[in-house]
Amino acid sequence: MMLDAGDVRLEADVVVPEGAVGVVLFAHGSGSSRHSPRNRAVAEELNRRGLATVLMDLLTADEDRVDEVDGRLRFDIGLLSDRLVGAIDRLGTEPTTANLPIGLFGASTGGAAALVAAATRPDVVRAVVSRGGRPDLAGPALTQVRAPTLLIVGEHDPKVADLNQQAQHVLTAPSELRIVPGASHLFEEPGALEEVAAQAADWFTGTLPRSMS
Repeated sequence: MMLDAGDVRLEADVVVPEGAVGVVLFAHGSGSSRHSPRNRAVAEELNRRGLATVLMDLLTADEDRVDEVDGRLRFDIGLLSDRLVGAIDRLGTEPTTANLPIGLFGASTGGAAALVAAATRPDVVRAVVSRGGRPDLAGPALTQVRAPTLLIVGEHDPKVADLNQQAQHVLTAPSELRIVPGASHLFEEPGALEEVAAQAADWFTGTLPRSMS
């Protein structure tokens, strides 16, 4: 489907299981798209656990072609977070998702965009999960995040792990930093992505339904 996100319309794949207890909007990472096999694998696990998912492109087709050349837009956290906020607002008006609490799942630079969006809509975003993310790029918005935040990093991704640890010290919202043993930045090792999906599903199912009460 096409999803209005601010002043643009973006491609999105939406799955709403029967009896969904929440909806998770994905913010993909650097140079990726809604077709990311890693995000899709996580989304499938969330669907199995009764969560609706929205995988969307954060850039238009024209912007994506420009970004392939210079790579600047994928690091434009302001632009990406604005697109997420637009999508969050749209979910609140869609009949299938309007009554569902919203969570955000961000990967790489999408992790920063998710946190900035959560800070922008603190009364709407109820949970955040970041996979191999760059929460440090969220800057001062970290102190404004209210949603419980889970930071997941691979054991063999020490630089990103350090950045996540520093960001966690800045976060004032409830947060946890979890290291996946044996995993690198892309979680390509056997069982690593499955561990991410399981932890994300546990985090969202443990936080989003409670926000409806």
